[in-house]
Amino acid sequence: MKTRTVLLFTCAGLFALLWLIPLIWLVVTAFTEPTYLMTLYPQSALTLGNIKYVLTAAPFGRYYINTIMIVIGTYGMQFLTVTLAAYALGVLNFRLEKLVFFLIFVQIIIPNDVLIMPNYSTMSFFNLVDTKLAIMLPFYCSAFGILLLRQSFKTIPKALKDASMIDGCNTMQTIWGVYVPCAKPAYVSFGLVSISYHWNNYLWPMIVTNSVENRPLTVGLAIFAKSKEAVMQWSNVTAATFIIILPLLLAFLIYQKQFINSFVSSGIK
Repeated sequence: MKTRTVLLFTCAGLFALLWLIPLIWLVVTAFTEPTYLMTLYPQSALTLGNIKYVLTAAPFGRYYINTIMIVIGTYGMQFLTVTLAAYALGVLNFRLEKLVFFLIFVQIIIPNDVLIMPNYSTMSFFNLVDTKLAIMLPFYCSAFGILLLRQSFKTIPKALKDASMIDGCNTMQTIWGVYVPCAKPAYVSFGLVSISYHWNNYLWPMIVTNSVENRPLTVGLAIFAKSKEAVMQWSNVTAATFIIILPLLLAFLIYQKQFINSFVSSGIK
């Protein structure tokens, strides 16, 4: 049994190391002087020159602002829509409830790439192409968020709802005063999933935007990597990639415990 446990941890450690190799190479390359050699350990003194060059060679500051506006705007609207939908499906009883839940659940299976053409036609019809609203609008409601919050709401005792109603609260006051605070771990989890998805989303923003004023980081990075400003150096490309992924890495390190606990407590297996 002990030998089996040691073997299991050894295999897990090796897989974790394999998974980390690309990240280690990215960080090492981003902070060392430009070279055509690809190594996992520094070949020169550490430097911030690549980061400074990238920030001056391309408008990454503008891209950062655009991306932050997009992820906050999208999650803010999702917070409202998934809360109301999850409350209806998890707490209230109404006709065709199971059919509505089934239709929402099916949306999780459908990949977003399939909907690119109809979404683009809709944005073009409303003259919203090349705007931040066009990037956010198709994602204002999330089937995954509804599923996660519905499961979380179901674990909250209905006695709390009844008590708030007896105290004179209406439905909206009960939702925001009872259910939302009790489901805080689920909101943190969904927030990390939503923000990381929209922070890294590339295909849809690339199709629907074509100006610096509305371009997010991912599209900006792709254009920078192919431009003459990258000087055909991996160090510049990895430096740009590092400044893009850094906020997500920090967010996951800070909230990893809440992230894991929320999925465990929500009953999703």
